Amino acid sequence: MSSRIVISIIFICLSTAILIGQIALDNASFEGAAQDATLPQGWHACELGTTPDIMPGVWGVLKEASDGETYLGLITRQDGSYESIGQRLEAPLEKDMCYNFSMDLSRSKSYAGYNFPVKLRIYAAARKGKKKQLLWSSPTISHDDWETYDIKFTAKQKFNYIIIEAFFADGLLFHYNGNILVDAITPLIPCIRA
Repeated sequence: MSSRIVISIIFICLSTAILIGQIALDNASFEGAAQDATLPQGWHACELGTTPDIMPGVWGVLKEASDGETYLGLITRQDGSYESIGQRLEAPLEKDMCYNFSMDLSRSKSYAGYNFPVKLRIYAAARKGKKKQLLWSSPTISHDDWETYDIKFTAKQKFNYIIIEAFFADGLLFHYNGNILVDAITPLIPCIRA
């Protein structure tokens, strides 16, 4: 058997193993009827006062989606509260397993007074709404165009839930009204180990 055929067979086997182990999120592009104070289908609230918005078209936010027709808007508030949503994964994150995925982030310069830049934090949880491991924290998102962020993490234990939340920029001594826009979360794919 030629080395080219052997390499092709190995590549196909590795690709199949990766696809089998991937974890797709339900409604990862936050599709639905654009409206305020609405949880996207497949997601649940994780913090008191979470009233996310399905955009565009409400609160003066008119940016087009990066994927599909709609996307998610989350806010922070000057009283210290912030919005956080999560969902049960179709298959658990496995302990000591490395995963890769990406998502598109942006902010709106005009969001009914919630106009300042914030960051996005992603957590894993063993139980609904109970944050356990911080998987990733974005930089403060001040750009108003969509940018794709690649995320890589290793789960410290078996987790059944993922949580995404808007949060305040680091280093400030006060809370403020801000927003972040989220779209196009790709499936979580196990890392290829050499």
